[in-house]
Amino acid sequence: MADKITAKELKYLHYSKPMRLLFSIWNFIIDIPNKLWHLICAIGRAFKSFGLAVAHEFQDIFLTFKNGDWKTRISFVVMGFGSIARGQVMRGLLFFLFEVVFIVYTAVWGVHWIAKLSLKNLTPTTTQMVTTTVAGIDMEVETTVYGDNTLQILIYGVLSILFVFCFIYTWRLNVKQNKEAQAILAKGKKLKSGKDDLKSLVDDQFHKTVLALPVLGIVIFTVIPIVLMIMIAFTNYDFNHTPPVNMFEWVGWDNFNQLFTWGNGTSTFSATFGELLSWTLIWAFFATFTNYFIGMLVAMMINKKGIKLKKLWRGILVLTIAIPQFISLLYVSKMFSDEGLVNRFLINNGVVSSAVPFWTDPTMARVMVILINIWVGVPYLMLITTGVLMNIPSDLYESARIDGANPVQQYFKITLPYMFFVTGPYLLTSFTSNMNNFNVIYLLTGGAPYTLSDSAGKTDLLITWLYRLTVTNNDYKTAAVIGIMVFVVVAVISLIVYNVLPSMKNEEDFQ
Repeated sequence: MADKITAKELKYLHYSKPMRLLFSIWNFIIDIPNKLWHLICAIGRAFKSFGLAVAHEFQDIFLTFKNGDWKTRISFVVMGFGSIARGQVMRGLLFFLFEVVFIVYTAVWGVHWIAKLSLKNLTPTTTQMVTTTVAGIDMEVETTVYGDNTLQILIYGVLSILFVFCFIYTWRLNVKQNKEAQAILAKGKKLKSGKDDLKSLVDDQFHKTVLALPVLGIVIFTVIPIVLMIMIAFTNYDFNHTPPVNMFEWVGWDNFNQLFTWGNGTSTFSATFGELLSWTLIWAFFATFTNYFIGMLVAMMINKKGIKLKKLWRGILVLTIAIPQFISLLYVSKMFSDEGLVNRFLINNGVVSSAVPFWTDPTMARVMVILINIWVGVPYLMLITTGVLMNIPSDLYESARIDGANPVQQYFKITLPYMFFVTGPYLLTSFTSNMNNFNVIYLLTGGAPYTLSDSAGKTDLLITWLYRLTVTNNDYKTAAVIGIMVFVVVAVISLIVYNVLPSMKNEEDFQ
């Protein structure tokens, strides 16, 4: 096997660069079934590990109850009892208070909201005539009687389920605390007091104290909205089903079927999604790498020996960053409009007879947004690459020049590999952020020209289309589906690229 691999590698070394590329692509394609099998095996191992972990937890709970004393066993029902009975009053009261709050909330509100998550047998909103007396005269007035609000049910239902999981985790923590306390006392050691617990929060447990608020913020402002978005994707929540006047309901996979079903017409939702997805990927590629290479080139030109006024050139580029994009992009958008400054100048000087369709021609509009994004993004990349270029050891270039390497060879053999190694993670994050680059597209074109169906324009990215579906059309279900698909695409690309980045695979190469 070793001989075969060696022969294969020797054969590869004799290939030209185009043949090496084709060879690598071919190997990637034929290796796809093997990678899929490894992925399936990895998923299977993950499920197995999860099952074993759950079984271990249940076993530990059973043994804790079996081997525990009466204080520990009562704590299975009355949380915190064991801690209070063993002198850890503050810890026990916190457990007990949490249990009381959970029971009260669940009995009064939690069960109600969770039961209604089925979105069945709900009370609809109705209008009725109500007799009222005004100045001694009986009058019939139409009034609206609001029924169940399905959006409210969804939000409070998710929060109630999350609260249940928090209670299960806290109950399990309570059981562990009793087991550990019983074991410590059995060894003749002293338990921590409430004062010791408070001291630990600013000492050995200080990291938990600091991270508590950010984690809570992530759960409230990131995790819960994502869960709600996923759930809305399985409903018919749109303009015609907007609570509290009109209720929405579960529709299963209908919204996803609409996305992946190609109709017989010339323009379908699936076709629109496919075209916008391809344009989003093309945009993200050019927006990332044009800025990267041009910014690197500008940095190298400024850093080159013999260039005077380096601080001035860097300062000019930095000043362009100080201008808010909101102002500069809107100004550039008006400059290149049909009645804008550029077209007026060209027409008045006889260069063109009619306005150049910078924003009305689909191809030209897409090229324009890429070019303007270069103008916006190059200063950032110039600053980033300047710092990296200054850290490349000058000895490498000296050795290359002694060996006869010209500037182009030095760039491709020293500069570029070093830059890719250091800035590889940045390129990945830049690519994913450009896929969701709302500002440039929305402020320059607003998605125009609108030659696609489903309220989408030729320069729209998936993120701007999603925005228009929610804000303009109130089509929340479709926007939720698109949001999920954007997440899937970005996640897949990120995982693949992250695992092939040199900075992740060979961390010691440039140490």
